[in-house]
Amino acid sequence: MLPLDAEHTLREIRTGDGVELARAYTANREHLAPWEPRRDAAFYTAEWQENHVRQCVVDAADGRGARFVIEASDGRILGRVNLNNIVRGAFRSADLGYWVDAGHGRRGLASRSVRAIVECAREDLTLHRIQAATLPHNVASQRVLSANGFARIGVAPKYLHIAGEWQDHVLFQLLLEDPFSARERP
Repeated sequence: MLPLDAEHTLREIRTGDGVELARAYTANREHLAPWEPRRDAAFYTAEWQENHVRQCVVDAADGRGARFVIEASDGRILGRVNLNNIVRGAFRSADLGYWVDAGHGRRGLASRSVRAIVECAREDLTLHRIQAATLPHNVASQRVLSANGFARIGVAPKYLHIAGEWQDHVLFQLLLEDPFSARERP
C-alpha cells in the first residue's frame, strides 16, 4: 500500500475488488467513455470485474502486469493505475494507464498516483522505461505525465481503438535511471 495523502492510498488490485470496481466504473461510465474502448454492458457487472481482477492477480504473479486501485479511506475505489505489458530481458519496460473518478479530478490525485507508480516501477520492479499514450486533446493527462518527468516522444497514428474508432495518440516515455533531483521534483 502506498499512501497518496491523508485520505487516499494506492494499493495492488486484489481478489474481492470486483463489486467496488463495478460500482466505480458504472459511476464513471460517461466520464471515461471518450478515453477508453467501448464497453459492453457485461463490463459494468461485478462478475466481469471480479474475473478481470483474478486475471490481474495472475498477471502480477507472473510479472506481466502491476495493477493498482486508488482507494479512499472509506474503501471506495476512485480510480486505477496500471503497468501493463511488462517486458523483461533487454527491454525492461511497461505501458502506463490510469484514470481518476470524475468527482476527484483536478486535485492532484492522478499526479500523486503516477508518481507513486513510477517509484514502484523503479524500486520494486526495476524497470528501465515506462511508456504512456494520450489522445491529442487529453491535455489534463499530458500535464500529469509532464509533471512526473515523462517526455513526449512522438505521435502514433491510429494507435488505439478508443470510443469506437482508431485514434492517434501522443506518446510519452520516462527513463527510470534518471530520477528527479530534489530541485526538479514536482
